Amino acid sequence: MFGILEFEFFRNAVIAGMISSVVCGIIGSYVVVKRLVSMSGGLAHAAFGGIGLGYFLGIDPVAGAVGFTTGIALLIGVIREKLSQQVETLIGAVWAAGMALGILLIALAPGYAPDLFGFLFGNILLIPTGDLIVMSLLALVICAVVGLWFNQLMAVTFDEEYARVMNLPVTALILLLFLLIALTVVVLIRVVGIILVIALLTLPAAVAREFTQSIRAMMVVSIIFAAACSLGGLFLSYALDVPSGATIILLAAAGYGLALIRVRLRSPESVRAGG
Repeated sequence: MFGILEFEFFRNAVIAGMISSVVCGIIGSYVVVKRLVSMSGGLAHAAFGGIGLGYFLGIDPVAGAVGFTTGIALLIGVIREKLSQQVETLIGAVWAAGMALGILLIALAPGYAPDLFGFLFGNILLIPTGDLIVMSLLALVICAVVGLWFNQLMAVTFDEEYARVMNLPVTALILLLFLLIALTVVVLIRVVGIILVIALLTLPAAVAREFTQSIRAMMVVSIIFAAACSLGGLFLSYALDVPSGATIILLAAAGYGLALIRVRLRSPESVRAGG
């Protein structure tokens, strides 16, 4: 089975899986702790509008997704400050409008839109070297920003009011966090596709939360778990001849299910029932 590593496309897939594991482990921890799952899903689906814009303008769809998704992230962050009670409605509107805009722009774009299925459902085995470079650069930016503002981001993630009392620029930090989520979404699109991004972004962090007590440890465990799912999904999909993205997500979902069972079995109620 390991003979497949002789091929460049599979080595690229392994590298892409490792890159995505790092960013989803780090940013996914913030998403789970801050309860930004729905917002992340909205950004993921809004990214399709950016892909459609890329096809329509004749530029790289990934570049279109980066620009469009970061713009939507800033918009959500600004409106969140003004209309905090209506943010869920806003996310729902962005979720639907982004997909609709992408469909419309692709229909209006001249010629045929190649690899559209890959953007929707992911195709890690067909990631070209150019996209791998873009993913690496985005991952470096994400890691560098988190490293520079780790404590500040942690403060607004756990308690915004406390962060305000400490005179931290809460609004700017929230916008920064939203931008990081947007960039992470773009990194993950090529791996599992827009439809499944939210799962890979949240499941490893959700599993890690059940076994850790600090956000640093949560990030480390999340990265390890995501990497295991990515590698396991890749080799399993090759052995069974099934889609890689879906296999990766199913492994992550199975791990999350096992983690929930473990928590249930170790809960005080279960202990008392057994004793």
